[in-house]
Amino acid sequence: MSQWFFVHPQTSERVGPLDPEAAFEFARQNPGHHCWREGLSGWQPVRAMPEFAEAVGAQPSHVPPVPPPMGRGTRGMNDDIDYRIVGNDMPFVEIELDPGESAIAEAGALMYKDAVVGMETAFGDGSRGSQGGGLMDKLMSAGKRVITGESLFTTVYTHNGQGKARVAFAAPYPGTVLPIRLAEHGGQLICQKDSFLAGARGVQVGIFFQRKILTGLFGGEGFIMQKLEGDGGVFVHAGGTLVERDLAPGERLDVDTGCVMAFHPTVSMDVRPVGGIKSMFFGGEGVFLATLTGPGKVWLQSLPFSRMAGRMLAAAPQGGGKNVGEGSMLGGLGRLLDGDNGF
Repeated sequence: MSQWFFVHPQTSERVGPLDPEAAFEFARQNPGHHCWREGLSGWQPVRAMPEFAEAVGAQPSHVPPVPPPMGRGTRGMNDDIDYRIVGNDMPFVEIELDPGESAIAEAGALMYKDAVVGMETAFGDGSRGSQGGGLMDKLMSAGKRVITGESLFTTVYTHNGQGKARVAFAAPYPGTVLPIRLAEHGGQLICQKDSFLAGARGVQVGIFFQRKILTGLFGGEGFIMQKLEGDGGVFVHAGGTLVERDLAPGERLDVDTGCVMAFHPTVSMDVRPVGGIKSMFFGGEGVFLATLTGPGKVWLQSLPFSRMAGRMLAAAPQGGGKNVGEGSMLGGLGRLLDGDNGF
């Protein structure tokens, strides 16, 4: 017997699994939702499914199914850009632009650019351009970025010449740059707050609220995460090595709270205790684990920045750490002479 899942196209709230009878009743009351069951290639509008035609009214056969939502004002507006990713441990992405094409990036991410590529600072996420949108739209866009820990401004890079031009953006710390075409993932992706590196013009960087109190407090990412919307390409950064998992409906994956990098909005994220009292206090894995429940795709990172920063801080002499592996009696004097212990 097929199990049905439903998702609200705007809030991403998920319902399911439901048996066919319960799914029929839910579709009758919520014809604007999208639905999925095993055997479908992706989320489909309820109105486009033959199983629910009697509940919501049959859709004319000459009208193709409506694709999943792409975010307000973004569908069909994203530039289609070519790229290549260079490097493994400290990668950067080089984007190739045609005349008139643009890419947006976080402030400080630029590595290099051709001279014909112009730079323009945009208030907010730059998805509407410097002239598009009203004042309130720009204020809302900028406010979302501040809440997710980003700068008020982004930089828009536009090819103003002829032929091909290139602009490159570097990862902020060791890890992996992941290219994702949002149109292939339902037009929406939920990410950790600092993962967005660059993307095609038209991509919107919004906010995603964790509605569960325990998940917000102990889920590793807090109550607020990034929500990337559009139909173009984006480049997100993960710490260390990246692992991709496809979760079946109801399948659960337990993850360290800091290792969750991104997931489909259909994936439910929660937290649970790691185990008994002994495991909580002496297991070294903290008190809670994040639980990800399908259906949907998740991306996990092997080295969260918080973990790397904590190890570096603990090892720094100024923070009380010790030099490991430097056994020379002249080690301290040598550091004074070469400036490592400068004041």
